[in-house]
Amino acid sequence: MPIHHLMVGTWTPPGAIFTIAFDDEKLTCELVKRTEIPHGEPISWMAFDHRKQNIYGAAMKKWSSFAVKSPTEIIHNASHPMLHDPNAASAVTNTRAIFLLAAKKPPYAVYCNPFYKHAGHGSVFATAPSGALAENVQNYEYQPDTGIHGMVFDPTETWLYSADLKANKLWVHRKDGGESGDGQLSLVGSVEAPAPGDHPRWVAMHPTGQYLYALMEAGNRLCEYVIDPHTHMPVFTHHAYPLIPPGIPDHDTMYRSDVCTLTRSGRYLFATSRANSFDLQGYIAAFRLRDCGSIEEQICLNPTPTSGGHSNAVSPCDWSDEWLAITDDQEGWLEIYRWKNEFLGRVARVRVPEPGFGMNAIWYD
Repeated sequence: MPIHHLMVGTWTPPGAIFTIAFDDEKLTCELVKRTEIPHGEPISWMAFDHRKQNIYGAAMKKWSSFAVKSPTEIIHNASHPMLHDPNAASAVTNTRAIFLLAAKKPPYAVYCNPFYKHAGHGSVFATAPSGALAENVQNYEYQPDTGIHGMVFDPTETWLYSADLKANKLWVHRKDGGESGDGQLSLVGSVEAPAPGDHPRWVAMHPTGQYLYALMEAGNRLCEYVIDPHTHMPVFTHHAYPLIPPGIPDHDTMYRSDVCTLTRSGRYLFATSRANSFDLQGYIAAFRLRDCGSIEEQICLNPTPTSGGHSNAVSPCDWSDEWLAITDDQEGWLEIYRWKNEFLGRVARVRVPEPGFGMNAIWYD
């Protein structure tokens, strides 16, 4: 099937979900639908449910969900306020819904993280049989100065790993399993980042469950961890890789690393960085992984066309290692890259000149 669809949200109002069509034969991208959503609920991070029948959104002061009938028929079905702290939902605080993770195994709960102030708790939402967000079943505690920006499950979806940018640590929680449970979490423990100025922002895990990769926003590096098979805690291997070129002046203030993610096969890992000035370019790095999950080699560190703005998020498709999407909200680009024979080349792009367009992209088909 040569036509594939991706959905992209926005960082700022007005809220909308954009559907982009990518033709992998003609190597073209075009905007095919702009779906209006609640005006004050732009989606800074979105995720599909396990059937790709619902989109979940981190939407300013709300957690939202949308039924997906087709690439161009997306229907709002729920919005829930942040209830983890009485100050979080207030219009006078800067607390913002920033990230969520949808379980792919029963009981199909959705795990939500706020950011900025009053972000010391995560929230667990149950889902209706349709997949729509239902009730808030748990608000679990981190610590008062927490700022979680990324989470990942192990392959069994028993152990949840959280990157705490503000408190400079990684957290581990255990999920209640089975269809009879509601997906609530219990704390296992936490580990400090390797350096005081690292600020972990994102985590990814190898399909074996043996290795975890933590992207450090301020450290601008990717750190490799091995998972202790008995405690399930991450242990730093002392292997770290740069996400910006060496020798950049004021690198800790001029650059912020963004996202790391694996290709479908688990053979490759990609990670990105953003620049804090529109005069500078961001970067994307590619890594080859061993079968066990340890990093074999950093293959490249390539500049992106712009700084990336708030984003520069990379999203591999979920049926092949070949296609990647990169979103850039500096100028509102969605770009498609081909990863072939360990060479990364841009093949198509589309620009949507709306405020904040270009947060993460999710592949529908």
